[in-house]
Amino acid sequence: MERKYPKTQRGICAAGLTVLALLFLFWLGDGNGETAGEFLMAVLSVLLFSIWGLRFVPQWFSLWFGEELPREERKGVPLVRIFAVGLGFSILHVVLIWLILRYVNPNLSPRQFLDFWQSADAYHYLCIARDWYIPQGDVDRVVQLVFLPGYPLAVRLMHFLVPDYILSGMLVSAFSFAGALCVIYRLVLLDHDGATALRTVLFLCLMPGAFFFTAPMSESFFLLLSAACLYCARREKWLLAGLFGALASFTRSLGLMLFAPVFMEMTTGLLHGRKKDRRGLAALALIPLGFAGYCLVNYFVSGNPFQFMIYQREHWSQRLGLFFSTPAYQLRYALGADRNTRMGLWLPNLTAIFASLAILAAGTKKLRASYTLWAMAYYAVAIGATWLLSAPRYLCVLLPIPLSLALLSEKRTPRLVILHLLSISGLYYLLMFALRRNVW
Repeated sequence: MERKYPKTQRGICAAGLTVLALLFLFWLGDGNGETAGEFLMAVLSVLLFSIWGLRFVPQWFSLWFGEELPREERKGVPLVRIFAVGLGFSILHVVLIWLILRYVNPNLSPRQFLDFWQSADAYHYLCIARDWYIPQGDVDRVVQLVFLPGYPLAVRLMHFLVPDYILSGMLVSAFSFAGALCVIYRLVLLDHDGATALRTVLFLCLMPGAFFFTAPMSESFFLLLSAACLYCARREKWLLAGLFGALASFTRSLGLMLFAPVFMEMTTGLLHGRKKDRRGLAALALIPLGFAGYCLVNYFVSGNPFQFMIYQREHWSQRLGLFFSTPAYQLRYALGADRNTRMGLWLPNLTAIFASLAILAAGTKKLRASYTLWAMAYYAVAIGATWLLSAPRYLCVLLPIPLSLALLSEKRTPRLVILHLLSISGLYYLLMFALRRNVW
């Protein structure tokens, strides 16, 4: 393969590096990177992303033009055990946070504990689940239009069974996470052995920010829908892949990035002579329809299908920016912040930004090219936010990260190192969340 396409691959690599270089020069020319620290943060980010891209191109060509690998799903442990693992970790997170809060406040009541879970964006999701969007009135409620409706609707349905919105949200999240682990386990078995699939599940449970999978926020639900979209695409169940992708983009705007792996899987099938993969065009068309549904909600609530963009810009100073600009301004804020904010917000953000980039770059040669393409699109958009407060939360739902860790830990020593690092960093971030150290 490398002998057949060397010039094409070199041309793609050169084009990608040229675009990155031009964007970086534009960023510098706009008055950014004035201090040495900010400049170095941006340069390091660009270098890691460039290495990632250079490693991806041969894998891309190998998937499209190389020998097709079998996709028969391997046998594994019963899914009921994987589901139980997911519920077990959700319970563990609840117990750990309860113990921390009880240590701080021995008189903490069960009601106060439930109310604690309305922190970060959970309050907004629960308000939408209870009252839907409001077109006028309290500004903090009006701007909740920026939160997509998929997860709040699921909580609303659960509320018919459980008469408490916080508990309903936590149950939706816990069951979604357990279900997501089952789908992810089966997805990994399409390409790898059972041990790799189990490590992927375990590392996902230990990711810093994994407690968000229990919180009444959209992470677990979005993870379930994303994994289901990919699994159905891999099994050539294109209509289901499109429907799950549409639901994902109705739940989080980053669900639109699922267009990338579904497109690559469809074109891979066509290039290998599977004409029925033309049905994948339907899946590609369905994915953005979910987000279009959200725009329709915007129109009915505010009269403007893109009102959410105005609220994002005016209320949260949030726009789509350059991913390498983010670590630069994050360092600036970290150096000027108080100790609690630095340790709970900016340090975890910077760590997640660079650690995930390094992990994904290292695992590219072992990872399926469609997953890498998805990760690159997701990372560039999520980390490119101009006011990023939730990097660990956004990145913990990116499946190629724990899968890359699983593929890089086939030997005992790296496996133990990864387990210890994830456990320590995960417990640290959970503690920061429980103590309300600006974890969003």
